[in-house]
Amino acid sequence: MLVVDKGNVWLDQVFQKITDKMDWVSDKSQDKIPYTTIKGTHDDRAVQNPSGDNEDGINWWTNGFWGGMLWQMYHVTGHEKYKQYANFAEDKLDACFAQFYGLHHDVGFMWIPTSVANYQLTQNPASRKRALHAANLLAGRYNPVGQFIRAWNDLPEGDTRGWAIIDSMLNIPLLYWASAETGDPRFRHIAERHADTVMNTFVRPDGSVHHIVQFDPFLGNAVKTYGGQGYENGSSWTRGQTWGLYGFMMSYQHTGNEKYLHTAKQIAHYFIANIPDNGIIPVDFRQPKEPTYEDSTAAAIAACGLIEISKVVGAYEKDLYLRAALKLLRTLDEQRTDWSTNCDCILQNGSAAYHNSTHHQSIIYGDYYFIEAILKLKGNDLYFW
Repeated sequence: MLVVDKGNVWLDQVFQKITDKMDWVSDKSQDKIPYTTIKGTHDDRAVQNPSGDNEDGINWWTNGFWGGMLWQMYHVTGHEKYKQYANFAEDKLDACFAQFYGLHHDVGFMWIPTSVANYQLTQNPASRKRALHAANLLAGRYNPVGQFIRAWNDLPEGDTRGWAIIDSMLNIPLLYWASAETGDPRFRHIAERHADTVMNTFVRPDGSVHHIVQFDPFLGNAVKTYGGQGYENGSSWTRGQTWGLYGFMMSYQHTGNEKYLHTAKQIAHYFIANIPDNGIIPVDFRQPKEPTYEDSTAAAIAACGLIEISKVVGAYEKDLYLRAALKLLRTLDEQRTDWSTNCDCILQNGSAAYHNSTHHQSIIYGDYYFIEAILKLKGNDLYFW
């Protein structure tokens, strides 16, 4: 079902620009798993780092998004090269299972857009096995006392055994999928318990969300919050808002439980109310006016979640969510995209975290969610979440 009017000129033009760019950049980067660009050229996280666990190499948490872009293009065009390149990227990730130590809560981000997508489209049994393996790893991080999935592994920040993060809401769809695929309810039980914990401890009354909540890993109670990748504790990291917005919508889609839809809408209303007039999303809604750090990736992710919410609400609400999504996407297309051959990525001005040493760079998940959002508007996205 088309979400916007058939024959929308702007939408058709953007879709054509995506098709043209992915046609040549997929050939150029067919043997890579990119994260960002260096002087306009995709880097490669599939290159093995001889120093050890490759946490920022083959085990890097974003390594599923390139495969996801390729599967989206295969789905919409039918061109076999996209399937070939996506299979290559998925095969590369097998090294992560062998190394094991670099893997953490983000296995959903890594194997949903690759193995789950592949299995959904092709019924490849090897992809099913990989996705189930990843689901078991994710389920194994569940703390049954606190009813949360532990984030990351041991970090220099200190004792992180009780840490959970908002990003997890887009990883737990791997557990919903595993239950549906195997008929075993254990995975879904873990996903729902974790979603409930996030709903009750991360989401503030105004609809904003914490990035990190620390629990006592032995007693289960929440003891502390952290600003994480946002400006400071108590602030409002925008990509974190989008993980909550889109993630709770996914839990609603998998369970039909209205409390998750209500939570997705609560976060969405907060996000919409804070979209600047110019449509450019900052790294943190509560950051200082200067410097003017922004994050285009948050805009793309938010648009995906807003479009999904618009599909399940009444006509009045639908217009609210859809107009906000269109404002974000039009702003990105007009001001924050590079359709030339000078840069392998599409979106510009992404920022991974407020206090990082670098800002305003291309980041692969920005490209992925922008493509997904445009295909949603056309009613032709591959939905594997």
